[in-house]
Amino acid sequence: MKPEQVLREIAAEVEACTRCPLHVGRRRAVPGEGSPTAEIMLVGEAPGFYESVAGRPFVGPAGQLLDRLLEQIGLSRQQVFITNLVKCRPPRNRDPEPEEVAACEPYLDRQIRTIQPKIIVTLGRHSLHKFVPHAKIGQVHGQPIRHQGLLIVPMYHPAAALRAYSMHQALEEDFARLPQFLQQAETLSEPPPDQDIAEDDSDDDSPPAPQQLSLF
Repeated sequence: MKPEQVLREIAAEVEACTRCPLHVGRRRAVPGEGSPTAEIMLVGEAPGFYESVAGRPFVGPAGQLLDRLLEQIGLSRQQVFITNLVKCRPPRNRDPEPEEVAACEPYLDRQIRTIQPKIIVTLGRHSLHKFVPHAKIGQVHGQPIRHQGLLIVPMYHPAAALRAYSMHQALEEDFARLPQFLQQAETLSEPPPDQDIAEDDSDDDSPPAPQQLSLF
């Protein structure tokens, strides 16, 4: 089956999903959109009000900022794939609950396997923690991390960047480096030297931390 067909199939399953309580109050599910062969995949946290009305990811003010950031590096949303960790809007835009993330995880995992992006940009700490649990986004944003064969580039969420100038500036700078990361994606996927990633807490039962990479 072609990638675009698989993504349509996943979208149909998302739109009919009843795996968690979020389906009860949803207006529309938001499976994601973009190129089925995208080299860059952007993963946010959850749809907001505007997204739940349109059934599309990042169409509100945060989405307008994301569009501008993509345009500044010569890309459009049709050339990347944009989705979220959770596919339905949590009430009052609260943070996704662990059971909601778990319910949606198979959809996201299948999207990743289907698209096979060279880079996954995580937008916000919840998205980051799917791939790099316990990492502090304030310390790892804009730095490529190798995780189970994937190249993860953590970034601040555009909605947070709209509220804080320092985050906005950091997000712009991190986005500006994306073409550089993309060009060196093959090199960055090679086994790197050991380097620790700062964590939010110390949990002796946590799995070994993924490796943070450097271009320099």
